[in-house]
Amino acid sequence: MGRLLQFSDVHFGCEHGRAVQAALDLAHAAPPDLILITGDITQKGRPDEFMAAGDWVRALPQPVFVTVGNHDVPYWDLAARLFWPWRAFEQAIGHPAHDHEFKSDAVMVRGVTTARGWQARLNWSKGVIDLDQTRRAAEALRNAPVGALRILACHHPLIEMIGAPVTGDVKRGAAAARIFAEAGVDLVLTGHVHVPFAAPIDLSDRQSYAVGCGTLSHRERGVPPSFNQIEWDAETVTVTAMAWIDGVFAPHRTWSLPRRQDTRRAETAPDPAVPGELEAAVR
Repeated sequence: MGRLLQFSDVHFGCEHGRAVQAALDLAHAAPPDLILITGDITQKGRPDEFMAAGDWVRALPQPVFVTVGNHDVPYWDLAARLFWPWRAFEQAIGHPAHDHEFKSDAVMVRGVTTARGWQARLNWSKGVIDLDQTRRAAEALRNAPVGALRILACHHPLIEMIGAPVTGDVKRGAAAARIFAEAGVDLVLTGHVHVPFAAPIDLSDRQSYAVGCGTLSHRERGVPPSFNQIEWDAETVTVTAMAWIDGVFAPHRTWSLPRRQDTRRAETAPDPAVPGELEAAVR
């Protein structure tokens, strides 16, 4: 019914060149319904890194959806970090940093920015999520086409994964995860920790899943460079981590996730152009 590829943390400037080229070749060999990149496309937000990242993104088969990560700010330009942290990203990649959306009959994706150019704590690499942006994304995904897989994409995991090598430490992450689970979001796709995972979010009906992606850089954290292949039908979502082993990508680990059933029907589904109609219909 559907297939997408999730890349993350390519970190141009520190990218694994052979793995990055092989991922591009595999994407062209069997183009998916969507390629989704969950942030950290550069290492330090330098112009040459953004140029390389932009060239690679444009070389991928369309459609492509890209969110920003904490490394995608001009690392050494304090003024840019403070006042226009995502200008270089948006100019190089051509995707908005906020309220990004992709929609087809098979899948709908909404992006929420969890990275910040600066914040009121010492470690700026950690995540922050805005609950107004969260609610806008949740409302949009609640009104996705009937039967479409509903995906929220951001850089930092909203719920910490046990055993992960680093933390996202997302301010308001748990509250956002609850909003998305209660809106019927199927997958929350993230990067940041550089290791793949898939697990139920222990909220609502436990059929919203947190899915993390590995890195295509040399910044490995105990796992080879990897990306996720995500396939789905009406009953199941299958996540396969494809790892770079002996010079090729091969299946490394697979998760089979029971899919929430969409009980809406096309003839009675709310009009996505009318905010709040679904809530009014069920009251």
